[in-house]
Amino acid sequence: MKILFTAILTLLLLTGCEENTTKNQPTDIELPKEDIENGIVLRDTTGQDIKVTIIEDGFKFEGYENKIVLINFFATWCPPCKAEIPHLNKLQAKYKKDLKIISVLLEENRSNEDVISFMNSNNIEFTITNSEDNYKLAEEVGGVKSIPFMIIYDREGKYSQHYIGAVPEEMIEADLKRVL
Repeated sequence: MKILFTAILTLLLLTGCEENTTKNQPTDIELPKEDIENGIVLRDTTGQDIKVTIIEDGFKFEGYENKIVLINFFATWCPPCKAEIPHLNKLQAKYKKDLKIISVLLEENRSNEDVISFMNSNNIEFTITNSEDNYKLAEEVGGVKSIPFMIIYDREGKYSQHYIGAVPEEMIEADLKRVL
């Protein structure tokens, strides 16, 4: 019985979360073309805006030029998303001069107070955005169907690597070193 429980728990942690309704994860959003052409503005929990501009093969993240950017699409109710937090904290601390981790919340109607409480209770040491444009970015990267979903962009903003579901910290770190 203990082996079965461990196997099920491991399977849950190594797979992503998927919501069957469109409440937390949109699947068929029609984005006005002018909104995308003007860029995407993500707002973090402190009220700071991060302007995201679409470029060929990636995105530019205003304020994080010449940094590797790891975008982490997540939800507060997702167990694998929560399991990755300590690993993302370690990577952010270890590569703070070269790396910016931006977690993009894919939950509607979640107040900043709720998100800040989640950050505090999980000791999160990286940026979390909580804005309507989070969904625009999710759609622009090809549509996020399962979380956690992470993408690494190099210093020029070009796509480097992506991950679906929970992945080992060592795998992410190896890919970060490759683009350093």
